[in-house]
Amino acid sequence: MGLTRSSVGTGASDGSKRHLKPLSFVCALAGPPNVGKSSLFNALTGLSQHTGNWTGKTVTVAEGDNTAEDITFIDLPGTYSLRAHSPEEKVALDYIKSGEADAVCAVCDGVNLERGLSLALQIIERTPKVVVCVNLMDEVHKRGMKIDCDALSRLLGVPVVATSAKNEVGLHALCDAVKKIAAAPPIKPPCPLKYIPEAESELRELQLDGWHRADVIEGWLSGESVSPAIAEAKARLTNSSEIEFENKLLSRPVMIAESIACEVTEGIGSSGYSKRDRAIDRVVTHRILSIPLMLTMLAGIFWLTVVGSNYPSALLQSVFDRIEAWLYYVAAPMPSLLREMLISGALRTLFRVVSVMLPPMAIFFPLFTLLEDLGLLGRIAFNLDGAFKRASACGKQALTMCMGLGCNAAGVVGCRIIDSPRERLIAVLTNSFMPCNGRFPMLITLSSLLLAGGLGGMGSALVMTAVIVIGTVVTLAVSKLLSVTLLKGEPSGFTLELPSYRTPNIWQVIMRSVFDRTVFVLGRAAAVALPAGLVIWLLANVQAGGTTLLDAMRSFLDPFGSFLGLDGAILCGFILGFPANEIVLPLVLMCYTASGTLENDAGIGAVLAANGWSTVTYINMIIMTVFHFPCSTTVLTVRKETGNMGYALLSMALPTAIGIILCAGVNIIFSLF
Repeated sequence: MGLTRSSVGTGASDGSKRHLKPLSFVCALAGPPNVGKSSLFNALTGLSQHTGNWTGKTVTVAEGDNTAEDITFIDLPGTYSLRAHSPEEKVALDYIKSGEADAVCAVCDGVNLERGLSLALQIIERTPKVVVCVNLMDEVHKRGMKIDCDALSRLLGVPVVATSAKNEVGLHALCDAVKKIAAAPPIKPPCPLKYIPEAESELRELQLDGWHRADVIEGWLSGESVSPAIAEAKARLTNSSEIEFENKLLSRPVMIAESIACEVTEGIGSSGYSKRDRAIDRVVTHRILSIPLMLTMLAGIFWLTVVGSNYPSALLQSVFDRIEAWLYYVAAPMPSLLREMLISGALRTLFRVVSVMLPPMAIFFPLFTLLEDLGLLGRIAFNLDGAFKRASACGKQALTMCMGLGCNAAGVVGCRIIDSPRERLIAVLTNSFMPCNGRFPMLITLSSLLLAGGLGGMGSALVMTAVIVIGTVVTLAVSKLLSVTLLKGEPSGFTLELPSYRTPNIWQVIMRSVFDRTVFVLGRAAAVALPAGLVIWLLANVQAGGTTLLDAMRSFLDPFGSFLGLDGAILCGFILGFPANEIVLPLVLMCYTASGTLENDAGIGAVLAANGWSTVTYINMIIMTVFHFPCSTTVLTVRKETGNMGYALLSMALPTAIGIILCAGVNIIFSLF
C-alpha cells in the first residue's frame, strides 16, 4: 500500500509534538485495548508495532505514513474512555481535543462491539470528524456472527467500515472514508449519546454541545464547577445521592453501546466457538482450578526452556571459544596486557552473557508471547486480582509481574498501565521480586546441581515454578507492607478486560519475540557486559600487598557470607554482577579458581564441591539469586520512571534485605537441625 517513513515516541499530551511531516491528511486511530488497533496501524503504515492480546499493551503514541493513500496515521494509546484519569486517557483526550487530526478513526472489535462503541460514542460527542472501524471481521465470521454496518452507520450518524487488519481486508475502503470525512465541512451529526433526562434537561438549558457538553459532564463527575450555573445544576440533580448520580452518568455510554450493538449484530452466542470460549473460561478462571492450572502452564514453559536451551548454549559457547582462540592469534602483535584486557576481560564476558542468555530467551520469549496472543495473561491478572486487592495494590500489577519475568526493566516501564500513582509505585518497587530472564540460567544450573540424579529437566522446572510462587507471595506481602507504611492508601478499582481467545499468528509471534524482546534484552545486557568485563579483569589481575583486589574483597566478605550460609566469593559475584545478572556465577567460579578470567560452566559441580558447597549453600544461593538488588539497567529505569533516586535505592534495598533475612534464617535452621 505504498508504505514509507514511520516513527515511535512518547507523544506530547497536547498533540503538538510531531515526529513526521504529515501528508495531506492526518488520522488518529483510537480504541480500547485488544481491538486490533495496533495491528490495523501496522497494516496501514508497515510499522512493526506490538500487538499483544492483553490490557495496556500500547502506552505510547506511534505515527506512520501511508503515501499511497496520502494519510499520516497516529496510533493513540488504548483506552476505555476519554475521562482523562489515566495517562492513556489523557494522551488520547488531549490529542483528539487539539484538533491536529483531520479525522479520528474509532476502532472497535466486531466480536465485542459494545465495548468499542462506548468509546466511539464519547469521541462522536466531541468531534464531527469520526469514522468507525469495525475490525476483526475474520473473527466475527468464524463465530457465525453478522454485523449490519449500514444500520450501525445510521444509528451513529458517521461512516462505518468493516475491516480485517490481519488479512488486510477493507483497508482501502477505510482510507477512502477517512479522506472523505476529513475533506468534508465540519457538520456536527446528531450525537446518539444521551444522558439521564435530568442531565439532558440541564445541558439544553445551558445550551451546550460538543466539547463544552463533554466538559460539563466531566466537571460534574470530577467535582469541579465550571460556572455557578453548572454548580447549581449539579446541586439540583444530586439531592438524593451524588454517587448514584455519577453512576448513572458513567453507565449511559455503556448502556447505549450495548443497545446499539444488539440492534446491529446477529448470532451472538449462537456459534460453537463462543460456547468454547465460555467453557475454557469456566476452567481457566475457576475459583479453585485456576491457580493450579496457571502453575502447570508455567512449569511446562520452564521445562521446555530448560530442556531446549542446554545444547544450544553449549554449542554457542564452543563457537565463542573458537572465536576467542582465533582473536588471540590475530591479536598476537598487540601488547600482552592490552590483549588480555580486551579478549580475556571484555570479550569473554560478552561471549559468556550471550551464550548463557540467548538460548533460554529464544525459547522463553516466544512461549511467553504466545500466552499474550492467546489472551491468557489477562486471565492471570483476573485470577490474582483478589490477592492484590487484599494487599491494597492494583490487580494490573499481575501483568507487570509477568513482564518482569522477561526483563525487570521492561516490567518497571509496564507499570505505566496502573492509573494510581501510589499503586504504580508499589508495582515498580516490587517488580524485581520476579526473577528476570537474566537470572534464569543461574537458577537452572543451581537447581540441576541441587537435584543431581533426580528429576532432570522437570526437577529444574519445578524449582523454577516454586521460585515464581515464592516471589509472588513476597510481592504481595511487601506490597501490603508498603501500602500500610510508606505508601498508605486503599486499592483503586480498574477495568480489566478478558480478551477473546484468538488463534495466534505464529510468524508474528516469532518476529516480535525475537526482535522486540530477545534482541532488545540481549543488546542491553551486552552493552553493560563489555565495560563490566574490563573492570572485573582488572580486579582479578591487579595486585595490592601480594594479593589481587578480587581476593582481598572476597576475604573481607567471607565472615558475612558465612553468616548467610554462603561465602565471600558468592557475595563478590553478586556485587560485581550488578551490571548483568548473567555473569554472577562465572564470577564466583573465577574467585574459586583464581584464574583472573571468567570461567565457563564446564565441571562447575566439582569446583563448587571442592569449595565446600552444601545443600544449604545451594538453597541460599537460589534464594539470593531471586532476592537481591536488580541489575543496573533496572535501577536506572526505576530512577527514570519515578524521577527519584531515593526510590531507585529503595528498589535495591527491599529485595536485598529480604534475601539476607531468608538466607540467615535457612542457615540457622539447618545449623540447629
